[in-house]
Amino acid sequence: MKLEDKLFLDQYKVDSEPHLKIKTPDVCLQCEHKQCTWVCPAGVYKWDEESKKIVVGWENCMEMGACVVACNQFDNIEMHYPKGGYGISYKFG
Repeated sequence: MKLEDKLFLDQYKVDSEPHLKIKTPDVCLQCEHKQCTWVCPAGVYKWDEESKKIVVGWENCMEMGACVVACNQFDNIEMHYPKGGYGISYKFG
């Protein structure tokens, strides 16, 4: 089973307020590898070459915190868990 198929089994209840954000978008220009764009299995972070910034699709966040760990050089990702009743719901645990 592919990762995309497994992610389809999960459900999200999206809050109107994001629980993830880039603290200072200009700092991402200094990041050579843009680790957040490839470490997140849900693809929450995308580098937009045209606007030269990271676009955050927080609605699909799996709340594991890999992005915060990956951004260890600049500590530029702010994450808190969604309010109760919002966020991801795993079908199998």
